[in-house]
Amino acid sequence: MNTFRQRLAVLVLASALAWRCGAEPLRVAADTAPIDLSTAIRLALDQPAARAAAHEVAASEALVGQAGRLPNPELSWLREGQQAGTRTTTVQINQPIELGGKRRARVALAQGAADVARGDRLAQRLAIRADVIAAYHDVLIAGHRLALAQALTDLARRTVDVAGKRVAAGKISPIDETRARLAAVDASTALTQAAAALAIARTRLAALVGRPADTLALEDDSDRLPDAAPIATLLARESTAVRRARGHLAARQAQADVERAARVPDVTLSVGTQKDDQAGRRQAVVGLSVPLPLFNRNEDALRAALRRTDAANDDLAAARVETAAALTAAHTRYATAKQEARLLRDDVVPGAKTAYEQTLKGFEYGKFSFLDVLDAQRTWFQVQTRQWDSLETAWRAWADIERLAGTDQD
Repeated sequence: MNTFRQRLAVLVLASALAWRCGAEPLRVAADTAPIDLSTAIRLALDQPAARAAAHEVAASEALVGQAGRLPNPELSWLREGQQAGTRTTTVQINQPIELGGKRRARVALAQGAADVARGDRLAQRLAIRADVIAAYHDVLIAGHRLALAQALTDLARRTVDVAGKRVAAGKISPIDETRARLAAVDASTALTQAAAALAIARTRLAALVGRPADTLALEDDSDRLPDAAPIATLLARESTAVRRARGHLAARQAQADVERAARVPDVTLSVGTQKDDQAGRRQAVVGLSVPLPLFNRNEDALRAALRRTDAANDDLAAARVETAAALTAAHTRYATAKQEARLLRDDVVPGAKTAYEQTLKGFEYGKFSFLDVLDAQRTWFQVQTRQWDSLETAWRAWADIERLAGTDQD
């Protein structure tokens, strides 16, 4: 009896120690050096999606210059009569003159559109940064989970072998062997799921950084959680959503100014010369034309622009409220998960490991049953799984904080 217990104790303890010494997340061998988080963010910001937003900003800025251009003059030629000696030929230049501040309003509208494009680009860059932060640590934590699942599977298989031998020797009930086999099946299923989760996480990160998934090698900083700024500081910082809403409001106001200026009629100045063959003389022609705003005073367009300005103002107020609520929730999730991860790492996991080792020793001396060993071992693995869950929650909350209140570190 003691021989079987000693063999089982040595086997289980050796498996646990072997896993403990090699509990690094599984990594695919890569020709390139491991990349850290800042490098992954830089690679992601150099992908086509981020570059497309930069092109849109450049296009919007070019339209600012176009909006300030003066209207082109018009050259007209008019002949009255067909017979030489009696016909009259007029050549003149017509220059439209904009009134009511149309050019200034048009430039302001184009500048507002450029500001919106810059705000969209900043929001996209922060979203990419947040996505990379979350995906990067998803890969790291999935690697740790896979290593943990592999260790648990190996230990469960060895436990099945030992339990089978003890059943054959008549030392334990066949029910214990059945329990061990069920535990091995559960461990194998968890291993398959962990491997799939790691593959999915690698694929997502690879798509963000533009590198093949099978060549990714990452520096493990999953346990180094940064310090978050106080929530009051974060709320005082204008978020990207609020900044974008403010830019849309400015653009709507500029559009209303354009429609308001359009109510003032423009004039066209005409200067030219007229040749009268019958009179045998040439004379100057000067004219001025003004449209009469009898049927169209642009009232409806102005009314629509004003209503859209009101909607943009409400959108700005809503963005402030929604961002504050989302940022507060993300900050709370991060602080809670960070505290839990530290507690698990510093106290709970070491305590569960100590309890497991003491149970093994007690089992060796006949003080605990085989099920007690399995229960202690399962508890040790469960608290480690919970530690990785807390770290994953913390990093995702940190990514949300970066998305909502981060700054572009280009």
